[in-house]
Amino acid sequence: MFPVARAALNLAARGVQHTAVRQAHRKHEPNFHDKYGNLVLLGGAAVFTTVWGYVMTQLGMEWGLSPVGRVTPKEWRE
Repeated sequence: MFPVARAALNLAARGVQHTAVRQAHRKHEPNFHDKYGNLVLLGGAAVFTTVWGYVMTQLGMEWGLSPVGRVTPKEWRE
């Protein structure tokens, strides 16, 4: 069993070494997230703030929906 485990470990180590060498020799070119990540994040934050600003100020929603003092019981019918 020991030679099989050693061979598996050797294969795994060789794969890691191969990946490291491949990535070290590759030229790094910026991808979409490197180019536009911050812009997309700021745009989403602006839309979020605008929509919730509108909801809070313009829709006329009544906050504090507690019924205390507004609801009175009806008379009991027999």
